[in-house]
Amino acid sequence: MAEAAENEILVGKKPLMSYVLAAITQFSSGKDEVRIKARGKAISRAVDISQIVINKFVNDAEVSEVKLGTDEVEGKDGNKMNVSTIEIVLKKK
Repeated sequence: MAEAAENEILVGKKPLMSYVLAAITQFSSGKDEVRIKARGKAISRAVDISQIVINKFVNDAEVSEVKLGTDEVEGKDGNKMNVSTIEIVLKKK
């Protein structure tokens, strides 16, 4: 995945609530849509983040779209590997 757009959140190794706060901030700044993107082991964290945002903080938001895919990345040893990706789109109702 490349550089994040303004309404995208790229999930990595930060604490879960950092990403939740980023999504809440996006919604409170007037955005109608937030995209949560992750790949590999971070996919389950992206799902957790989206559910926390919807169920605890932004009750008028819903999952409008989920995109699954595969990225080809180069490993530390130089071999190419396929890594699963997810993009969860949250929209205000």
